[in-house]
Amino acid sequence: MAEADCYREGETMRRQLIGDVGIENAARCVYSGPVMQKFLELVKETVFGALWTRPGLDLKTRALLCVVSDTCTGREPELALHLRMALRQGWTEEELTEVLLHLSGYIGVPIIRESMMVASKVFREFREEKA
Repeated sequence: MAEADCYREGETMRRQLIGDVGIENAARCVYSGPVMQKFLELVKETVFGALWTRPGLDLKTRALLCVVSDTCTGREPELALHLRMALRQGWTEEELTEVLLHLSGYIGVPIIRESMMVASKVFREFREEKA
């Protein structure tokens, strides 16, 4: 895929995964300055355009992989983003909660406690947006 194609497909994929509300919030809060704008341009092409569009895994599975990865590495801001994506891809709060609880036996209770706190906030915000 050409560089420009990856970028365009990345923009489309990002919007599909995050949704209009998430895109608008990120533009206002995270990506409002020139440094983060440069980062976003790169991510649209490389992560969303080249990785998320690859064949072989569906979007629902990819979203769950990101939740697990973020949880295991303690990446709370990314976890919030990927939990939102996972909900948009069809994972339920109950399923995602069970994934986090399951991980407690492998990566430890303290990091899962932190992840559950993030999940609680994301789930509440997601329900409020849908209402």
